[in-house]
Amino acid sequence: MRFYTRYLQFFALFIFVSTSAVNAQSLRLWYDKPARVWEETLPLGNGRLGMMPDGGVSNEKIVLNDITLWSGAPQDANNYEAYKYLPQIRRLLDEGKNEEAQDLIDKNFVCKAPGSGDVPFGCYQVFGDLNIKFNYGDGKEPQYSNYTRGLSLERAIASASYIVNGVTYRREYFTGFGTDVSVIRLTANKKGMLNLSISLSRPERVEVSVNDNTLQMEGGLKSGTDKPGMQFLAKVKAVLKGGTQSTTSSTLEIKGADEVTLFVSMGTDYKDQAYKQKLTELLNLAIKKPYHQQKQQHISRFNKLFGRLSLSLGQSRAADALPTNQRLVAFHKNPAADKGLPALFLQFGRYLSISSTRVGLLPPNLQGLWANQVQTPWNGDYHLDVNVQMNHWPVEVTNLSELNLPLADLVQGMVEPGKRTAKAYYNADGWVAHVITNIWGFTEPGESASWGITKAGSGWLCNNLWDHYAFSNDKAYLKKIYPILRGSAQFYSSILTKDKKTGWRVTSPSSSPENSFYLPNGKHASICIGATIDNQIIRELFNNVIIASKTLGIDAAFSAQLKDKLKSLPPAVNIAKDGRVMEWLEDYKETDPQHRHISHLYGLYPASLITADGTPKWAEAAKKTLNVRGDDGPSWTIAYKLLFWARLHDGNRAYKLFTEIMKPTERTDINYGAGGGIYPNLLSAGPPFQIDGNFGTAAGITEMLIQSHEGYINLLPAIPDSWKAEGAAKGFRARGNFTVNFSWKNGKVTSYKVTSSTPKTVKLKVNGKFITVKAIKA
Repeated sequence: MRFYTRYLQFFALFIFVSTSAVNAQSLRLWYDKPARVWEETLPLGNGRLGMMPDGGVSNEKIVLNDITLWSGAPQDANNYEAYKYLPQIRRLLDEGKNEEAQDLIDKNFVCKAPGSGDVPFGCYQVFGDLNIKFNYGDGKEPQYSNYTRGLSLERAIASASYIVNGVTYRREYFTGFGTDVSVIRLTANKKGMLNLSISLSRPERVEVSVNDNTLQMEGGLKSGTDKPGMQFLAKVKAVLKGGTQSTTSSTLEIKGADEVTLFVSMGTDYKDQAYKQKLTELLNLAIKKPYHQQKQQHISRFNKLFGRLSLSLGQSRAADALPTNQRLVAFHKNPAADKGLPALFLQFGRYLSISSTRVGLLPPNLQGLWANQVQTPWNGDYHLDVNVQMNHWPVEVTNLSELNLPLADLVQGMVEPGKRTAKAYYNADGWVAHVITNIWGFTEPGESASWGITKAGSGWLCNNLWDHYAFSNDKAYLKKIYPILRGSAQFYSSILTKDKKTGWRVTSPSSSPENSFYLPNGKHASICIGATIDNQIIRELFNNVIIASKTLGIDAAFSAQLKDKLKSLPPAVNIAKDGRVMEWLEDYKETDPQHRHISHLYGLYPASLITADGTPKWAEAAKKTLNVRGDDGPSWTIAYKLLFWARLHDGNRAYKLFTEIMKPTERTDINYGAGGGIYPNLLSAGPPFQIDGNFGTAAGITEMLIQSHEGYINLLPAIPDSWKAEGAAKGFRARGNFTVNFSWKNGKVTSYKVTSSTPKTVKLKVNGKFITVKAIKA
């Protein structure tokens, strides 16, 4: 047996080495035309700075972003009289007068105006545009040929090339992981052929000037308070080989150059009053460093993260033969012909994670890092009823564990304002956050009861924080987040009230995010007692705090209180007469059976209260729930359904949802129903662009290949028929601080290797059988 295991491990290493070259070749997006719209541009980012070039021949627009650029300011929108209405709200709900209770909440139990509708809540905003106008000598619109532009995921570099009048022009773009400035390099294969004008612009609130051959754009955003809003600055310098440079009051003019390298340094005063000095220093340092040296440094530092994982799902006839936009169309028509696209999309999700956040800064928002508007959809904020959580679902399993830490920092910043909100509305201990937040620590209910009173947000965030511990086993981290977890559990524990019909302890008022139901009188409401998501989140959170208390050897008395409270909570699942999971404590009829939110299956994913093997009756009820919900929706909804079916071990249904999310679209309207898809640049369409669909789908792909939430590592738990022929995965992570490599053929695992920083035994499920092995020291 030992010899056989070693043989399998050796064979696995051979497979991974032999497939890595094939995998690397396909890790690019490419196109044969410039981008017509923003949804065709290529996203670049280093976790702070973002850049999206369109590759235009006559005029190029490069959209610029900084993850910290927010309008608004810290505020206190709590209604400190709200808690006085809580007994009346609860009484109305006990009497079945949900509509009256909701009216009372709308009047007295929401945030103070203007809520999320304006500052000081604020919104994430585009930084501006870098505009380059090219002159090819005759003043006419150039006729170009041999056009190609692309994005290398493994190098985090975009490029473009084309021929005009017999001259080959090339461009490279990257947001430096080494220099922390954005770089654009322009070359031509004949000397003196680069003639261009460079400018900066933004729709509002900026001044553009030129000083000492440096183009700069400076401004300040609205705060909504008596203090100034966020200040920001961008500087652009051009380094020439050959040719001449001159300036106007707002442009850099370059004539007859052989090569031009543009350096863009940007920053804001978010937690940094010395930002102007720092971005100037970064700019000056970058200019002094040879281009090829900083390019290699950029690639090397990026690959310390990106290079940890590889995936091959077998040979693909389509591969790189088609431009990515055409490849997407072809895949939607015949998914079986392109096994490379799912692997590419997983790696694109990892690429977006690495590009849109970094340790010490902010987590990705609704649009990650990339926005092209001053007023971003839904403020580009952090929605706490699935969206920001979904943004982080793939990072642990895809070996990007540290990228969970910015979310932990954001949550830490919500604790103190969350304590004020808990007192103001519930006269409760601990801290709470509701449906939306921003970088300023907003924790109040939203401005409408129909969606804003949901208070599952803080508990759901604790699931993400716990996940990092579950995967890393980092006790120092657990000790750091324990007060956050404890404070959240303390809040829920203190607001539980006894339901008069069942005797269970539940939340009241409660709601299932953004959904509503019919009342016996034919009217509808959103407010209820003990929505299922509340019950599931509280049960999971209490258990996690109990485990943390024991692991750290602290807080035994509080742990005992939670154990006692667990006895009186409703079951994680109640099954309705029609066999579905009940979304509310009462068996209400939903107003929209295909509603985009499926919050009552939280226990299936991301939690592990419902499992295919451990709770088969509940799993069957979850299947019936999903069948009624249908397979369409905004992209993030489809991604969530993919994850649910993967957890239910139905690989073919999960794969069907993957093909559904990959349908090409160019829609940019605000969508709440069916009709998600993928833009030509592979960003997820709600529509409009919402990055959670990318991240949720990436998590779904991994969930089809490896799961570890049931106390063991399950290999190929939901592999679809389309991927069974052959494949190899390297660098995937599992709970318990394990790294797993494995390969398969004809749907059966043929080799595997489990490593850990600390050698220890681990239980695996391989080809339907349970085995126990000792992980190899990493």
